[in-house]
Amino acid sequence: MMRARKVSRDQLKTIGSEEWVDHSRSPFVDGDECWVPVREGMPFDRDIGRQPQYAGRGFYLIGDVAVIHGDRPAPAQVDEIVRFRNPRGVLWIESLHEVTRTPQTEILFGTVGEVRHRESGYTFILDPRKVMFSQGNRTEKMRIADLIRAGPGNERVADMFAGIGYFSLPAAGAGARVHAMEINPVAFGYLERNIRENPVPGLVEANLGDCRKLLSGTYDRILMGHFDAITMFASALHHVKTGSVIHLHSIGPAGDQIHAALESAGFSATIQVHKVKKYRPHAWHVVQDVRIV
Repeated sequence: MMRARKVSRDQLKTIGSEEWVDHSRSPFVDGDECWVPVREGMPFDRDIGRQPQYAGRGFYLIGDVAVIHGDRPAPAQVDEIVRFRNPRGVLWIESLHEVTRTPQTEILFGTVGEVRHRESGYTFILDPRKVMFSQGNRTEKMRIADLIRAGPGNERVADMFAGIGYFSLPAAGAGARVHAMEINPVAFGYLERNIRENPVPGLVEANLGDCRKLLSGTYDRILMGHFDAITMFASALHHVKTGSVIHLHSIGPAGDQIHAALESAGFSATIQVHKVKKYRPHAWHVVQDVRIV
């Protein structure tokens, strides 16, 4: 059973910040009736039964927009998502540009535009038609933040592919001084807005351009959250010292290429591999933690 309040569909889109809403559970929409879970001890309208389990096409919500990746979904699959979560719109992301990570998209239902998305205590403003946002990296973002909190403090961190601030904001929130670099002007605009939107005053320096040319000085930690990061690994090695850690993302392990670049630059390092998520059959999105010794 779930204690819930009945609201209208219009109200459902605006009550996210209300104190009584239980964000650990999903609203239940049945036709024109919308039932929002209520926190313990708050007034409620009624107990309702367990909501139906969803077994349809995979999707995730960015703000109030449902996002689908992979093959183009059938109309019946889109309808099932709309009935289940009542999003403002449904967006299919067909592909991403290799360098700028600009999505190629199609709106399959409703309207899609700028959203305010909350994740792990941070606010991200973005338009999912124009810039990438991956919820599948949430655990990795928090892992990096936890590593920074557990460190000696006052870390200087480079985020070479900052996007709209996916990793930069949690890193700054954990106490790091972050140098955030982004080559896509649209994503960079959202990065600047998101820095202002979140409580990280003076902790993030943002630069627009090619990260290989923007890196400066040495860093305690370098974030390389791009699947082509290995092609720029040598540039990162010009800005490390003993004890620096590089977090390099790839599809499948890139150990041989990492070792070759380290040897060429005259460095030794330990490498730990962490799985982030399944990328496709028989292929994992992984992160290599490369610690210079």
